[in-house]
Amino acid sequence: MPNHSFILYVEDPLKSAAFYEKLLRAKPVDASPGFAMFALTAPTMLGLWKRADVEPKVTAPTGSNEVGFHVETSAIVDEFFIAAQNVGAIVLQKPTQMDFGYTFTVADPDGHRLRVFATP
Repeated sequence: MPNHSFILYVEDPLKSAAFYEKLLRAKPVDASPGFAMFALTAPTMLGLWKRADVEPKVTAPTGSNEVGFHVETSAIVDEFFIAAQNVGAIVLQKPTQMDFGYTFTVADPDGHRLRVFATP
């Protein structure tokens, strides 16, 4: 089965990995000064690549990405929101009902948007 991955460009992969380790309650499967990787729900991976090392060079502004995490219930959205606040995520949108479901949005240390949502 092929793996799918999302790569976020970050200033310090180890610092970002520490944030995501607390948020996801999971250790990275790989971590170095230039890159860190987390196994999410199989077969999806989340990579954190040192922005200065990316080739070709990144031209998009830092924090211009959004990663969505679909969960099963609104209660899990609320639990994840509390966990995100506890690890120091920047709250961009408190839990709210939107057209597509119940959601909130926070930012990681590099400003990438993380959206957790449950659909009806």
